[in-house]
Amino acid sequence: MTDTVQPLESLSKKPEEPKLVVNLRRIKRKIMIMSGKGGVGKSTVAANLAAGLALRGYKVGLLDSDIHGPTIPTIFGLESARPDVNEEGILPIEVLPNLSIMSIGFLLENKDSPIIWRGPAKMGAIKQFLEEVSWGALDFLIIDLPPGTGDEPLSVAQLIPDCDGSVLVTTPQDVALISVRKSIRFSEKLHVPIIGLVDNMHGLICPHCGKPIEVFGTGGVEKASKDFNIPILARLPIEPKVAEMEDKGTVVQGLLEQSTEWQKNFEDVVSAVEKTLDEK
Repeated sequence: MTDTVQPLESLSKKPEEPKLVVNLRRIKRKIMIMSGKGGVGKSTVAANLAAGLALRGYKVGLLDSDIHGPTIPTIFGLESARPDVNEEGILPIEVLPNLSIMSIGFLLENKDSPIIWRGPAKMGAIKQFLEEVSWGALDFLIIDLPPGTGDEPLSVAQLIPDCDGSVLVTTPQDVALISVRKSIRFSEKLHVPIIGLVDNMHGLICPHCGKPIEVFGTGGVEKASKDFNIPILARLPIEPKVAEMEDKGTVVQGLLEQSTEWQKNFEDVVSAVEKTLDEK
């Protein structure tokens, strides 16, 4: 019987690193955008943050990891776009020369088609987006998570053990704040640094008298900030024009024009995330 001898040259070879590790190493900062519940404007914050950083000259990727309700393609007016593939992997959709995005929404034959998947399939898709998409060298990868603390947020946190921070989006409603406090604990348990809170839908500016109307009340976000020692990055008013820009896919143009109080206040969120490049 002849023994099989491993060639000496194979013993000297270093094992190949997982593609996920190689991909993520080229990204300086990975930032998760979270919310405890739906309907608080989390994807709006993620899209405007990615575009805002890109407009400041950074190279940015935006990953829409909301498998069941992908809205990032609509926000950027790219619902009909389809990604190409080359030898390096799946090519994300380019919004600007320094801003690219990926979403399950780009892979659907019909935008009305539901994604009827259980947890393992969703986790596999998110892993593929991180592993197989050719993100290239990025300053920031902004990850738009679905609401809650279930499969998708947990998958991202486990796949990116060195995530650089999370931004938590809420509204002044008590029911939203109950959920966001759970997201705070989620980030703490998974050792994801919390950059701060975004108080979205913080009142409505009356079009007649110009005074703020507190639609959802006040004080709750300040209490959560104080209880957990987390800064409030910005208070963003209800702004119909911002919703109109998303429906038309003109978010980037809107940020350039800075025509609303919402966008002016939002610059503080962009600045807070930008500062993470100087940390560590």
